[in-house]
Amino acid sequence: MDQRARALAEKHFGISRGELLVGGIPVTALVGKYGTPAFIYDRKVLDEKLDALRRALPPQFSICYSVKANPNPAVLRHILSRDCGLEIASAGEFCQAIRAGCPAERILFAGPGKTEAELELVLSQGIGEIHVESITEAKRISEISRRLGVRANVAIRVNPAGEAEGGAMRMGGRPAPFGVDEEILDGVLDLVLADPSLEFRGIHLFTGSQILDSSVLVSQYRHGLGIARRVAQRRGQPLRAVDFGGGLGIPYFAHESELDLASLRAGLAELFAPIETDPAFTGTKFLVEPGRFLVGEAGIYLARVNDIKVSRGKKFLILDGGMNHHLAASGNLGQTIKRNYPMALANKLDAPPEEFVDVVGPLCTPLDTLARGVTLPRAEIGDLFVIFQSGAYARSASPLGFLSHPAPPEIWIDAGHDELVRPRGQQEISHRGNPEFHTANAASIKG
Repeated sequence: MDQRARALAEKHFGISRGELLVGGIPVTALVGKYGTPAFIYDRKVLDEKLDALRRALPPQFSICYSVKANPNPAVLRHILSRDCGLEIASAGEFCQAIRAGCPAERILFAGPGKTEAELELVLSQGIGEIHVESITEAKRISEISRRLGVRANVAIRVNPAGEAEGGAMRMGGRPAPFGVDEEILDGVLDLVLADPSLEFRGIHLFTGSQILDSSVLVSQYRHGLGIARRVAQRRGQPLRAVDFGGGLGIPYFAHESELDLASLRAGLAELFAPIETDPAFTGTKFLVEPGRFLVGEAGIYLARVNDIKVSRGKKFLILDGGMNHHLAASGNLGQTIKRNYPMALANKLDAPPEEFVDVVGPLCTPLDTLARGVTLPRAEIGDLFVIFQSGAYARSASPLGFLSHPAPPEIWIDAGHDELVRPRGQQEISHRGNPEFHTANAASIKG
């Protein structure tokens, strides 16, 4: 069994008689009830990650969960129950957040290319804050706010200078569609401050994703504080909010190590010690927007071995689910070189490795490879294949409609109780029955 998979199984889930448990429930019992393929999320793991992050952050920090990582309503409702806000990147995610019971004022809207229809929808509903990504967007928000007779709470998303970049997917220090370049921030700030329809609240700094080095995060936060201090001085009063974005990673591959939260806690404690006496930050709220870090390890993907074949000396395990459900695990979501996620035969965790195989899905493309050159116990048709680290950017980032296979169900596990929270075949929470969204979408298409 892969060492990373074994470590995750023992740390977060459990093993009994060689079988993976989720919330104390054998996976064979879960698939016997719900079938395969399926995504399963464990509330306990999510809580462990949230508690660990809160311990690492200074007490001045709030947490807004990034909905894009996993928009399942059970996940959203539970995170809201833990006193977190939500960060969204589309009108669809706004509707999902509202349906999950999130007050509009606890929602932040970030992301490039917001349409007029989307902005009108969220402003009409009293969204908490919109993060401005360009001069055009600032003017667009202003025009809509005047038309609606409201004042928009805005922050400026900053594309920082190169010394603050970091992570597997870097977004700062280079040309980017994200945010306002730090070099022209003053001009955009002056435009926003002079507009009576815009209530300026602060800045949003986001420089990368999947960061596993605590020193990189501390360096980014230090750079962000420097920008915020300059903005407060130019404005002549403290900022209401400084948003450091997301970026906290989890280790997927053998060469990666877990983010050292103790080191992060120490670095941030030192960095924020002087903040309480700094007049530039009197009353300032600091926040982060984690997504993957909170839910990634809480989820697994289960599929069944449907066929086994040998082609020109290579053995293939063919599953009943593939990259249409889990594009990231196939290596087609940002990987330059295909690396295998932590994975195993979930009903043979204690069996010795015996064969070298490729694990593929049922799609008519060679891209549908979930594991290449992996050593597993001898597999039989009907065995269960599990991919760990599947709680974030798995189902939500996959081409579910490809070849029209049914979308996999999602199961929520809470203290030994299992609940079907999205049935098989249902796509992402649709916007049916939400006239505001339909109106906004129609207007966007016409525009």
